[in-house]
Amino acid sequence: MALAQEKEAPKQYTIEDIYALGDGKRAELLDGRIYFMAPPSVRHQEISAYLHNEIYNYIKSKKGKCRAYAAPFAVFLEKDGRTYVEPDLSVICDLNKLDDKGCHGAPDWVIEIVSPASRTMDYYRKLIRYSAAGVREYWIVDPEKERTMVYNFEKEMTGEYPFSEPAPAGIYEDLTIQLDEI
Repeated sequence: MALAQEKEAPKQYTIEDIYALGDGKRAELLDGRIYFMAPPSVRHQEISAYLHNEIYNYIKSKKGKCRAYAAPFAVFLEKDGRTYVEPDLSVICDLNKLDDKGCHGAPDWVIEIVSPASRTMDYYRKLIRYSAAGVREYWIVDPEKERTMVYNFEKEMTGEYPFSEPAPAGIYEDLTIQLDEI
């Protein structure tokens, strides 16, 4: 009887591989595995711009110290060089995490806008990674289902909000965002 042969382990990629991709190619790195990203749709960009504007203006009106960044914006979740993401929106309140390359550590609030190609990534892989990394709040905005899933990891609460209802931002007491205004 022949012995079963072990399969070769898949290559483990690092941040250097992401930087070596070349112009115009965007990808994320989760636990050493590269996930290429398709260009966003017009609807995706409209939602992203609206959310960024609402959050940026809220922070500015409150004279807050947090910063809001829209993709492409580098987030290095771990120091091991094997996890790099570009959330659609990132809110960082600990400005010591920021440098010219991006955010080193977990943002306080991450928003991902689902596209057909990113559904599994946003709803499963990133949900787990963001929670484990210490993100306080994670929103999954799903244009196809016209809903926003809100995961407040800090308070261990989850909510589902249709675009026609305001979704509350857990990291701010008085901020809600309603997406049917786009």
